[in-house]
Amino acid sequence: MANFTAKDVNELRKSTGVGMMDCKKALTEADGDVEKAIELLREKGLATQAKKAGRVAAEGMVVAKVNADNSVGCVVEVNSETDFVANTDEFKAFVNQVADTIIEKNPADVEALKATTVSGGTMTVDEALQELFLKIRENLQIRRFVRMEGILVPYIHGGGKIGVMVRAESPAGAIPEILAAAKDCALQVAAMNPPYLKREDVPAAVLDEEKKIILAQMAEDPKMANKPEQVKEKIAAGKVGKYYGENCLLEQAFVKENKETVQSYVDGVAKAAGTTIAITAFVRFERGEGIEKKADNFAEEIASMIK
Repeated sequence: MANFTAKDVNELRKSTGVGMMDCKKALTEADGDVEKAIELLREKGLATQAKKAGRVAAEGMVVAKVNADNSVGCVVEVNSETDFVANTDEFKAFVNQVADTIIEKNPADVEALKATTVSGGTMTVDEALQELFLKIRENLQIRRFVRMEGILVPYIHGGGKIGVMVRAESPAGAIPEILAAAKDCALQVAAMNPPYLKREDVPAAVLDEEKKIILAQMAEDPKMANKPEQVKEKIAAGKVGKYYGENCLLEQAFVKENKETVQSYVDGVAKAAGTTIAITAFVRFERGEGIEKKADNFAEEIASMIK
């Protein structure tokens, strides 16, 4: 029996940047000798990923996908260093395989996902990720995912730049009219990026801050400064109402017909179909959002080398 523990495997993973399963195999082969295990990983070309892991992976793609009957789906983001790799067939196939795995096996989080056997395969997601790395030699990261159930409609924009999933509820089930309405809502989410579904979802602290800003703006406006406080409060309340219309999906002006809101559009579809439709949730991932990209300045780099 190999002389090492789960802690040893985790420490080797941290020091090399290699996946858990490959670290375990290397320690087994090395009979628990960490230095020998690192050497084995280097010989296999795996430990070189540790150097690449420091590079920023902000490219890649987002996939939004559902199963055959639109009842289970997910949105997942997998990052690479370059858009060249993100556009390869191998990378795209891997991301779609990861999405299928999430849909079928419902992992709790990214770490659990990595330990899960890939859909239609025998290796784990992490092993498949390491195998892909050996081919393309870039830092690859499964960054995040959300899995959903219900009546689901996905939308992918810009070849994986934005991925959206919209969930609907209706006693009629996943009929074409409902799927079409949810698809229009997904397009709306992709285009307008609303932070909230409905006004009840807006935190009180956000509304308080919005009202504070509006009142401060009125105080700076000579035409408004001398108005009674109760008048200012009423005006502020009206402007807060406008905030809902800009930031809540169901209250936004419908992009295909801006004379009506998204909610009134959905209600109209439901009425025509003789049923009811409720849009109950959405997820929107944009590739690389929140990742700090390194801004290389070639002139400064050359200057520093000369110095």
